Parts: sequence; structure tokens; C-alpha cells
Amino acid sequence: MSNVVSPELIKTVVLLATSVTIVPLFKRIGLGSVLGYLVAGCLIGPSVFGVVKDAESILHMAELGVVMFLFIIGLEMHPERLWAMRKAIFGRGFLQVGLCGALLTFAGIYILNLPKEVAFIAGMGFTLSSTAIVMQVLEERGITNTPKGQRVISTLIFEDLSIVPLLASIAFLTPETKHIEHQTKLDIYCYCTRRRCRFSGCG
Repeated sequence: MSNVVSPELIKTVVLLATSVTIVPLFKRIGLGSVLGYLVAGCLIGPSVFGVVKDAESILHMAELGVVMFLFIIGLEMHPERLWAMRKAIFGRGFLQVGLCGALLTFAGIYILNLPKEVAFIAGMGFTLSSTAIVMQVLEERGITNTPKGQRVISTLIFEDLSIVPLLASIAFLTPETKHIEHQTKLDIYCYCTRRRCRFSGCG
């Protein structure tokens, strides 16, 4: 049997040890677990102690954690509850996504002088929220089942539903005969949008 310890195992142990040490501390002082996880990631990342040199190497662990958290949320959701929220989902959710997306798109076009395609994709990408993070905050504050919490959840659900058509629209909005600089900008914003959707736990 080999006595060499796998580097991936060491990274996993350090990641878990850092999380279970810092996150409870942040929760105790009232800063929340989300900020605790962010600080833990900064500490073991390449900018501080450098335990993890390449974030992409442990991306699968982060994705698994988000997926499992969303799975737990799904277990707590009841079909009749979702049906009762249908007006809020397609009303308030559509209003939030549409209004914020339009404002950010116009800001990209007229303030940042971006191409229309780039401004639209970037604007819609920044309109989306992280379901995993928001739900965690709602759980910590104990307002998930309150009217305020239900309004937030309805908006999150519509944002999750809008991710699929948003990603599909990228292929149709990609210009075929544009200047190479505009094409490069569009590729960058498309990549950022996909990563943001993945971070939201739905892409």
C-alpha cells in the first residue's frame, strides 16, 4: 500500500476544516455563514495561504454542494405551494427580471457604449441572483415561510426558469460578421453569464 497521501485529499480536508472552523465563528458574531464561506475560500485560495492554487481544480466540489443544497430546497417545496405562488412567480418575478434586465441593457448601450447583443446578455446575466446564497440567508433569518420570504422565493423561481431561454438566446444573438473586438467582448460576457448561471445553481 502506498504511503503517499493524495493532494486532492489534503485539499478536501483543509477545505472542510477551514469551513467548519470559520463558518460557525461568523454565525456566532452575526455575520452569517455566507460571508464565512467566502472568507474561508479567500484564506485557502492562491491570494493568501495558497492551499488551492487553481480554483477550477475543486470546482466540482462547489457544484456538488450547490446541487445538494438545491435538492434539499426541492424536498421542502410542495406542488400545491408552488401552484399557489404561480401569480407571484410569473407576475413579480417577470417584473423584476424584465425591468432590471431592461435597465442594465440600456445602461450598457448608452453609458458603457457596448454592442446591443453584449449589453443584453450582460444585463440579463447580472439580473439573476444566486438561489443558493439567497435561500441560505432566508433560512438563517428564519423568514423563509413569511410573506416576505415567499415573495423572494417566487422571484428566485422565475429567475431559475429564465436561465434556459437566456442561455438559448446567446446562440441567436452571436453576430456572425461583426468586428473581431465586438466578437471577443461578446464571448467574454457569454462566458461570464454561463458562469454566473452555474454559480446560481441552475446552469
